[in-house]
Amino acid sequence: MGIFSSIKKAIFGGDDDKDAKPATTATTAAPAPSQPAPQPRAIDEVDVAARLDAMPGADKLNWRTSIVDLLKLIGIDSSYENRKELAQELGNTDYSGSAEDNILLHRQTMRELAKNGGKVPAEFLD
Repeated sequence: MGIFSSIKKAIFGGDDDKDAKPATTATTAAPAPSQPAPQPRAIDEVDVAARLDAMPGADKLNWRTSIVDLLKLIGIDSSYENRKELAQELGNTDYSGSAEDNILLHRQTMRELAKNGGKVPAEFLD
């Protein structure tokens, strides 16, 4: 499991596969008139900010702008090596660990969470 997968699991919770696909049922007989046909389950967006704010210690960390604090909050090693691996997973092969790189990595992480079903505030994406 990659660093981003660990982040996603820590924030979204549970089994990623179960939330990635709508539930469907296959039947050969038509449903009885008194029973409605089964409907695929809609995929709900996960409110990333609300989930992170609800975590113990969120009020003591600057997770909204700091990739280091975000990783600490969700219990993932925030070392340079892990941040570099995360950057590479997200397509940034020139990660150096500078303040600018960390800001970019935070935004990239939030964008990726949004692409994967997260509701992310716009200020985290700019």
